[in-house]
Amino acid sequence: MSPEELVYLGVLAASIPAGFLFRYLSSSAKQTAALFLGLSITIALCHIHTLHSLVTVVGTWIIIKSSWRHAPALSLSWTFLYLLFFRLVTWFNLPQPTPFANAVQLLLTLKMVSLANEVHSFHVEKKRDVSAFAKSPVIGGLSQEPSLYDILSYSYCYVGIMTGPFFRFQTYVDWLEQPRPLALPSWEPCLQRLKMIPVFGAFFLAVNHYFPLSYVRTDEFLDQNFFFRLFYMVAVFFVFRMRFYAAWCGAEAGCISAGLGCYPEKALSKPGGGPTVNYNPDPTGEEKYDFKTIQNIDCYNTDFCVKVRHGMRYWNMTVQWWLHHYIYPNAPFKSYALRAGWTMLISAYWHGLHAGYYLSFLTIPLCIAAESAMESAVRAKLGPSGQNVFDWIHWFLKMRAYDYMCMGFVLLKASDTINYWMSIYFTIHVVAVGCLLVGRVLKGGRREGRKGEKEQPSGEENTGNVKEKSGQKTE
Repeated sequence: MSPEELVYLGVLAASIPAGFLFRYLSSSAKQTAALFLGLSITIALCHIHTLHSLVTVVGTWIIIKSSWRHAPALSLSWTFLYLLFFRLVTWFNLPQPTPFANAVQLLLTLKMVSLANEVHSFHVEKKRDVSAFAKSPVIGGLSQEPSLYDILSYSYCYVGIMTGPFFRFQTYVDWLEQPRPLALPSWEPCLQRLKMIPVFGAFFLAVNHYFPLSYVRTDEFLDQNFFFRLFYMVAVFFVFRMRFYAAWCGAEAGCISAGLGCYPEKALSKPGGGPTVNYNPDPTGEEKYDFKTIQNIDCYNTDFCVKVRHGMRYWNMTVQWWLHHYIYPNAPFKSYALRAGWTMLISAYWHGLHAGYYLSFLTIPLCIAAESAMESAVRAKLGPSGQNVFDWIHWFLKMRAYDYMCMGFVLLKASDTINYWMSIYFTIHVVAVGCLLVGRVLKGGRREGRKGEKEQPSGEENTGNVKEKSGQKTE
């Protein structure tokens, strides 16, 4: 493990016991202590680069105070332009930010854009209430505009300060105002989320030892046979998944120990967004709770869902919610494929300026178009047994597509990514284009294309895994 990974591990490990202590604090004490701890972590690890996040927060506050009507668009422009400056600071003879500063900045960008949208909704509903003399129907809306102190407290809350998950300002307020935090579920869901981390960690260390990423960049690797080179991306993506499975499960455990994102099951909470329906507390005190609001990874469905489009929904789930609500609806296109491509472009930019991100993310729309064409051209004409076989093949190709795209994500440089893809003859691109052409030839692509436009890249549809689909018809 790298020194940076050890620091992340240490922060995650310390946040879990700290969370249980926060349950004993009052609302105001919890807010102050969470701010102090989060800011201390940020300053300790980011040093002078903490100023980048501070400037971002103050700039967003100025936008909100100056023009709440245009705050959503202005905050998105402000934070994303500052991300560009943040990544190009060396051009201005400023020191290169640390990896920890980058992590803080990424999550802060999501928070500030979400906050601006929440404040905008608050003012819109406030005006509507005055004109209609009725209670606002908005679910999970703000009750008042946050102060600068509130925004700073939300921005530097220690929970998920560098690892996520993303959560809305309203989720943060609900956490502060929990009436009986000690009565909420704690140890059991926390241990449930922690139990697989040793397994993920062991797999990560073992497979990474035998299949190091650095080997891909050597001439010796190119001398290996085709099947070894093709298999290598499977091992690299496995290591990649194990690393993030462990990190995100640990981050979720830190939220659970503090009680952040805990809502009654009847609230039908969504990762990142929180409750989707209005609810009243159970007067009998026998309420069932969940932590879906801060769920960032569904390990099982990430591995075993059938489609490429569905795989995105179970990975980095809170960020997918953010993209679905703030980027996809505002895409300057009408067709599903183009809107998905736009969303992937924005996601790549959020991750960084490395060409590998763009090569990987912009391959996703091609894969989605290919699987849509084959579903309508081939799968729709098969019987139950044939559809079962199709789904297994589809699942296998989906996993290979993510293996393939992962190489761009980890190699980063365009030259390294293209050299690797060239070494395996751009296999996934060839297969995707081939499937797309077959679908078009069989006259199935157009109908599925119209249907696909109604789907969202990170929508709310729950899809089964391959094993559950045996002998069953899917959409």
